[in-house]
Amino acid sequence: MSVDKQKIINLGLSVLEIESRSISELTHQINDSFVEACLALLACKGRVVVTGIGKSGHIANKIAATLASTGTPAFFLHPAEASHGDLGMITPNEVVLSLSYLGETNELATILPLIKRLDVKIIAMCGSDTSTMAKYSDILLDVSIHKEACPLGLAPTASTTAMLAMGDALAVSVLEARGFTMDDFAKSHPGGQLGRRLLLKIKDVMHTGTDIPRITEDALLTDALIEMSEKRLGFTTIVAQNDPTSIMGIFTDGDLRRTLGSGLDIHKTPISDVMTKKFTAVTDEQLAAEAVSVMEKLKILVLPVLDENKKLAGALNMHDLFKAGIV
Repeated sequence: MSVDKQKIINLGLSVLEIESRSISELTHQINDSFVEACLALLACKGRVVVTGIGKSGHIANKIAATLASTGTPAFFLHPAEASHGDLGMITPNEVVLSLSYLGETNELATILPLIKRLDVKIIAMCGSDTSTMAKYSDILLDVSIHKEACPLGLAPTASTTAMLAMGDALAVSVLEARGFTMDDFAKSHPGGQLGRRLLLKIKDVMHTGTDIPRITEDALLTDALIEMSEKRLGFTTIVAQNDPTSIMGIFTDGDLRRTLGSGLDIHKTPISDVMTKKFTAVTDEQLAAEAVSVMEKLKILVLPVLDENKKLAGALNMHDLFKAGIV
């Protein structure tokens, strides 16, 4: 079987062109009906029930997941299962978001009149304002397209892309209107790297107590070497003689290389002569992800950690962040 590579490339580009045009044309549908749909979702005292079947059902499932993860409680209801008992999952406090491009899906046509009797607000997302689904809806979101990307005009392609984009527009608009924050997002995404980046604070991964490398300001350079070798964090803090939490400076592996290159006697040189007095620090209440940003921006691998009173609370290096799965 011979394959015309350029023809395949052209077909792929054509699909992307058609689908991107379908999304662009949706900008005309961000109108009063869209605002009304957003307000209905914001006012919902229960959950948003998203339903659809076939390819539209897959999109409905994704929209439900996006809503749920961005502050709008939602779940997907399969319309065929709804006809066999799952309709009982819908209460008068719910809002129903129904998806069907043609708006004539038999399974939806069966349950929509029953949902209507519950006095539940129905938002229809379809491409026909004269369809059965549009007839039963309180709010119609028009996602009509000029043509499918499928050359046969049969497989839902551009139409499902348009639905997905409209669903995202709804979710993000409601997210903003609700004042949904990064902290709120983190609470619904505790698993994986995303959850760790949003939830884990520096105090959760830093070294504390006797694990903090520290020497007093009257120590010698050789004392710094011993402390750095024992604690193995790539640096040591230098603190006041009478206060082990009052940080005066730091001394890193990089400082050590520069000092040794200058020929100073490590047994006679006071650490106060070679320590870095102007250093960058983070606070224990900051997100661990913020420490990564600081390290990457400044091209450093270690940071002292301070508490709210600017007192030494911990020590952190890039390896700790790798172990915690933040990097």
